[in-house]
Amino acid sequence: MQLGIVGLGRMGGNMRDRLHATGHDVVGYDHDPERSEATSLTDLVDRLTPPRVVWLMVPAEVTGSVIDELAPALQTGDVVVDGGNSHFAQARARADQLARRGVGYVDVGVSGGVWGVEEGYALMVGGAREHVDRCMPIFEALKPSGEFGLVHAGGAGAGHYAKMVHNGVEYGLMQAYAEGYELLTRSELVTDVPGVIRSWRAGTVIRSWLLDLLDRALDEDPRLASVSDYVEDTGEGRWMVQEAARLGVPVNAMAASLFARFASRQDDSPAMKAVAALRGQFGGHPVEREG
Repeated sequence: MQLGIVGLGRMGGNMRDRLHATGHDVVGYDHDPERSEATSLTDLVDRLTPPRVVWLMVPAEVTGSVIDELAPALQTGDVVVDGGNSHFAQARARADQLARRGVGYVDVGVSGGVWGVEEGYALMVGGAREHVDRCMPIFEALKPSGEFGLVHAGGAGAGHYAKMVHNGVEYGLMQAYAEGYELLTRSELVTDVPGVIRSWRAGTVIRSWLLDLLDRALDEDPRLASVSDYVEDTGEGRWMVQEAARLGVPVNAMAASLFARFASRQDDSPAMKAVAALRGQFGGHPVEREG
């Protein structure tokens, strides 16, 4: 099957490589001309045989502008796949915008990171069945082998909604592993922290690919001495907490893991200074002074 991909960074470029390896014809466009076959979005569309499928793997903040620029070049029967981490609430408007031109819209939450090119990508798909079916050969080539890794989650927006929740769960899992790791490092009894983490990779109920990656990181740097404690977030965690508040769903672990990331970015904590000052005021507890 022929496919156009817009955005050939770590994810998009690896997806192109996996699709090429499985026999699909992929034409790519990126702002970096060294990565691109096409010279512009219009050139990309011209290189594809109608009816076209164009997959966007660009940052969420520019997805709307890319669709605006791409849409006039598309024709009835074409399909746009939004594979970035867009907010799920934007999907319906984008589907309607493209539908006015007779163009289909499919939103896909993609998980797999830099390992997906070899292991396959988990794909959470939203959109009308006819448009999803058009793209199914591409989805089958990108997903891992076997029965898992692909779901048509619902209509437009369902794919990004599922990916938002997926990332919230990911936040919570990473935070749990990180807190366990820190407790091990503080123990007077445990002398081989990387060994403990490695031992958990088989036979335990907490084994996972994330645990495998933590073991890999510790193998490269047993004390994580070269790693900063600043942790960024890409938006999905915030959206998930907002959606949970709207629906009245208690997402305690996921919300706490998001706030822990915020704390990681502070050189010092005004909130904890206030707590220390209050303890000094009401209980006469010692207050450490800067300097």
